Amino acid sequence: MIRKAIMSDVKTIQKLLEHYAQKGLLLPRSLSELYSFLRDYYVFVPEGEDAPKGSVALHLCWEDLAEIKSLAVDETQAGQGIGSRLVEACVSEAITLGVYKIFALTYRVSFFTRLGFKVVDKSLLPHKIWADCLQCVKFPECDENAVLLEV
Repeated sequence: MIRKAIMSDVKTIQKLLEHYAQKGLLLPRSLSELYSFLRDYYVFVPEGEDAPKGSVALHLCWEDLAEIKSLAVDETQAGQGIGSRLVEACVSEAITLGVYKIFALTYRVSFFTRLGFKVVDKSLLPHKIWADCLQCVKFPECDENAVLLEV
């Protein structure tokens, strides 16, 4: 089941994200950040279980732009389409809100291109770069790829 995250999910989300952050596949998120942006998050919870096994966030950047971030699925659940379903939940919410350009910064380009995203130059995302990237430990040497979906 995919649902909006709730307070009791935060520590599990953080552990899931930290697992992939230690592998260098995404940025870690502090508990403070997760609590502050909890309303951005969706989780995947397997039927009959309580703990999330996947997470993703849809962050609104500007009037016409949203970012998909913190996409992670527990390795025991990999290959079952959970990541795709989480992204689809974010795209659906973006459309409902009237936001038709959705991007992600990723190392997994092929995953996103299978979902209709196109690789773009990061310079096409000025609101992201000036709002978030300047404070990132990887700036200005970011090695992630930007992908964009226009619906």
